[in-house]
Amino acid sequence: MTGCVALVVCVATLTACIVAAGASELSITTIKQDPYTMSRGSELEGYCIDLISELSKKLGFTYKLHLVKDNRYGVKDSSGNWNGMIGEITRGDADLAVAPLTLTAIREQSVDMTTPFMQTGIGFMLRRDLASEESSFSLLSPFSTDMWVGVLIAFLLTGLCIFLVGRISPTEWAEPDTEEHSFTLLHSFWYITGALTLQGAGPHPKAPSGRLVSAIWWLFAVLLLASYFGNFNSVMHTNKHVIKSFEDLANQDLIDYGTFEAGSTMLFFKNSNNPIYRRIYENMERKKSYVANMEEGIRRAQEGNFAFIGEAVSLDLAVARYCKLYRSQEVIAMRAYTIAAPLGSPLVKNLSIAILQLSESGELTYLRNKWWASSCVGADRAQTSEALHPHDLLGLFLLLGLGLGVGLLLALLELVSRAHNQAKDGKKSCCSVLTSELNQRFCNKGESAEQDGSDKSKA
Repeated sequence: MTGCVALVVCVATLTACIVAAGASELSITTIKQDPYTMSRGSELEGYCIDLISELSKKLGFTYKLHLVKDNRYGVKDSSGNWNGMIGEITRGDADLAVAPLTLTAIREQSVDMTTPFMQTGIGFMLRRDLASEESSFSLLSPFSTDMWVGVLIAFLLTGLCIFLVGRISPTEWAEPDTEEHSFTLLHSFWYITGALTLQGAGPHPKAPSGRLVSAIWWLFAVLLLASYFGNFNSVMHTNKHVIKSFEDLANQDLIDYGTFEAGSTMLFFKNSNNPIYRRIYENMERKKSYVANMEEGIRRAQEGNFAFIGEAVSLDLAVARYCKLYRSQEVIAMRAYTIAAPLGSPLVKNLSIAILQLSESGELTYLRNKWWASSCVGADRAQTSEALHPHDLLGLFLLLGLGLGVGLLLALLELVSRAHNQAKDGKKSCCSVLTSELNQRFCNKGESAEQDGSDKSKA
């Protein structure tokens, strides 16, 4: 009940102030910056537009928005005059400035500022692979998990195919009753393992079908190893320069970094007594690695070997839209965005209370999620390196599958041809001869015959 009475008093006070000033609506200045204020046709939209709309509903005032003429936030010149939105407030050209306006001591001396509607700090962003964690399993990094699973399946299928071709092909195993089978299941896998290590593991296939499968597997192994070692070199080179903090940034010279020239972020590093931050400022001054605007900072960060230093909320927006970028977890020099009003303005108290109410009701969080929504949904954001995926080598896997299929088909054709000739000579049914051949090659009889033959030879 007390809260309701306080809100009524605030609304009444604000209304009285507006009437006393003889104005029907407040003049509000803002500045174009994505996603705070953006153009949509002839209208404006964004976080700040929604914020001032919610505040007007709570406090019951009308307003008229306009963009600041010089497109500046507000800096004091040598003569003590302000430009930008702060200048419009001090000159009386605007009643409020609603924008991502940083609360600073020097601004607080010239204008009144409300309770912050957003907290932020200084961070940096760079390409995601430059901020990757070093892995204890870096030998596996060149291939993704799906890729390793695909290689394992290809290995198992090829070993099984070599085994089947060796069993089926009459050229490979002419007399199942008297000859030992060279390509056992164990030897088949050992044979293709030798191909993966670029070593031979005899005996080698004699049949055309076995040689085809063997050749296709050797080609697959050579191209797979070439892809692995090529990407392995890239991953190892990347992981040598992992950047996770400002200290990491200051202690290396391979990656450049910069921020807006003459901005509040640059002034923080310039005036800091921290040796790490001073070193960062001196490096930016020496290399003149400043950027003119946010777009240039994003572009250079995407190109690689550059870290853009700026306010965390702006970097979060870039990361939400450009999936290859990463924002550092370390945030320093916490600061806040507020609404500015003329000195002594009674609007400030009422606006501060309304902002706190919006925060407590979760409305500010809703607006943050609305305008900072990520467009990288479904992207593999956790991937820290450019690991190869199965679709990257899809043609190679298809070639292997085709080779295995053709090899098995050739082996079957060899066996069918032999069965046909035997059936013709013995005046038997081709199907019965073929069935008998398959039984000899795959059933226990063939194995027992091999065992009996080996026992007799030992005796």
